[in-house]
Amino acid sequence: MTSLLLQITTAATTAPADTAAVAANAQAAATPGLSLIDLILQGGWIMVPIFLLSFISIYVIIERYITIRRAAVNPDSFMAGIRGLMVKGDLQGAKLLCAQNPSPLARMIEKGIRRIGLPLKDIEASVENVGKVEVARLEKNISILGIIAGIAPMLGFVGTIIGVIKIFYAISTTGDFGIAQISGGLYTKMVTSAAGLIVGIIAHVGYHWLSIMVERLVFRMENSAIEFMDILQDN
Repeated sequence: MTSLLLQITTAATTAPADTAAVAANAQAAATPGLSLIDLILQGGWIMVPIFLLSFISIYVIIERYITIRRAAVNPDSFMAGIRGLMVKGDLQGAKLLCAQNPSPLARMIEKGIRRIGLPLKDIEASVENVGKVEVARLEKNISILGIIAGIAPMLGFVGTIIGVIKIFYAISTTGDFGIAQISGGLYTKMVTSAAGLIVGIIAHVGYHWLSIMVERLVFRMENSAIEFMDILQDN
C-alpha cells in the first residue's frame, strides 16, 4: 500500500514538470526564427545606401583586380626581345613586338621607340609621360573605395542615432520602459552599425590591396624604363 502511494505521488509530481517541458518545447517550435532578410529589414531605409555602397565596392574591387592583373601579364622575355631587336637596329620589329603586347609597359616602350632620333632627355620625358598616363588608368576608381571606407561606417552611425530616437519616441508615447519599447530601436541601431562597419572594412581592405598591386606594377614599369634608356645609351 505504501509503495502504491509513493508511485502515485511521484507520478503526480513529475507530470506537471513533463507537461511544462512539453509546452515549452512546443512554444519554442512555434516561435518563428529571425531570417537574415528579416534582420536586414529591421535596419530600415538607411540600409538602402549602405547596400548600394557595398555593391559599388564589390564591383570596383573585381573590375580593378581584373584590369591590373591583365596589365601585369607581361612575359619576362619582353625586354630581352626589345634589347635584341634594337641592338640589331630593327626598330620596326621592336614596334611590332610592343604592338603584340597590349600592356602599359609595352605602350610606354613603344612611345620611346617612336621618339628615337630625339635627344635622350626628350625620349625619357616622353616615356615618363606615357607611364604617368598608364598609372592613372590603373588607379582609376580605386579612390572611390577610400571614400566608401569612410562613408559606410558614418551611415551606420546615422542608423544608430535613428535607432536611439525610435527608442525614446516609443518610451515617450507609451510611458513605459520595457522590451517592447526598446527592441525596435535596438534592431535598427545594431543592424545598421554592423552593416556600415562590414562595408567599410571591405572597401578599406580593397583600397589598400589594389593600391599595393598598382605599386608593384609601377615598380616593374620604372625598372623597364631604366633598362630601355640604358639600351639607347649603349647604342
